[in-house]
Amino acid sequence: MFARAYRQNRKRTDDIFSMTVAEAYHDAPIPLRHPLVFYHGHLPAFSFLTLNRNHRGEEAIDTELEELFRRGIDPESSATARSVAIDRWPARERIERFITACDERVLRVLDEGKQSDALAVHTILEHEAMHHETLMYIVHQLAYGKKHAMRSQHHDDAPPRSEAVSIPRGIAVLGRAPDDARFSWDNERGQLECAVEAFAIDRFNVTNAEWLAFVAEGGPTPFFWERADGSWYLRGCFERIPLPLSWPVYVTLEQAQAYARRQGALLPTEAQYHRAAYATPYGETRSYPWGESPPESRHGNFDFARFDPEPVHAKPAGASAWGVEGLVGNGWEWTSTPFAPFPGFTPMPTYERYSIDFFDGRHYVLKGASPVTPRSLIRSSFRNWFYPDYPYVYATFRCVR
Repeated sequence: MFARAYRQNRKRTDDIFSMTVAEAYHDAPIPLRHPLVFYHGHLPAFSFLTLNRNHRGEEAIDTELEELFRRGIDPESSATARSVAIDRWPARERIERFITACDERVLRVLDEGKQSDALAVHTILEHEAMHHETLMYIVHQLAYGKKHAMRSQHHDDAPPRSEAVSIPRGIAVLGRAPDDARFSWDNERGQLECAVEAFAIDRFNVTNAEWLAFVAEGGPTPFFWERADGSWYLRGCFERIPLPLSWPVYVTLEQAQAYARRQGALLPTEAQYHRAAYATPYGETRSYPWGESPPESRHGNFDFARFDPEPVHAKPAGASAWGVEGLVGNGWEWTSTPFAPFPGFTPMPTYERYSIDFFDGRHYVLKGASPVTPRSLIRSSFRNWFYPDYPYVYATFRCVR
């Protein structure tokens, strides 16, 4: 089972790299991230280092490349990113030999199927799955001439009427209980029950149409928008299209907060999001907004069903018990909550620096999922985080009052 999952991950990684032309291998279209070449080596290197070297104590394959590809960067500014940039990358042929060797060694361990390896195995599987989305952010920013078209059918509707859903005072349950045997990252551990006062929350994410009105009032232009010949366009992943008014707007946290202030509203806290998404009028807590059934395409736009958003009201089957729609898929949702540990936090033995480097008060929690969030990451406790001015993430929002 684990070996099959690993091979599926590696195939999706290869599929993403095959979307780009060979000449883009050393391109870094996001200045705050390494070029594509880094991720090509990082994913198998991380798996080998975590499972074989650190957990099993095996011998190295190539100490120089293992160190080069050990960990990515998350700098606060382009200047900081330039200070840690790699001046010269190894030849692609050498990197590919290293990748093959890493995969062979990892699969050798996975084929043994030992239960004692389970934590390290889950760590490497989810790590690569998360990086599929990271890679898509980078691919999105490549010039269209540097990637192969992966066209999708795009549908736009009349935007739904803006309305709010009232959520009564009650409890929101965050995180995972310490004795929950299912895999989760360290920042998810430490189940926390929060008393949440009554609030009203937007039924749908803020749409491009609503943001367009904000721009007319002097609001900022979203990063993914372009103006040409008197019209607005959206820079989709593989093509530029007329701005779809019923799709969710992708913006930074700072931009979302500016919009909310203009509306006399706020962004939801992490606890408010959880109450709107997973609580019920009967005092229960659901595994998913729609109930207990596993995520399917009818519940939301995720797991690479599309490379771009769809109308905010396209998946009513994914609504929560309160009738709030689109809480999982179609774009991560900004919250106003700084990324911080739950009580009793303990770093993961298989990836000790995964969370603690970002408990700095400068990263904020996002919930939900985007169109390219793998299905395996869709769970109520999963937390994403970014700087408030980071423009490349597929992130939308809704307001609370």
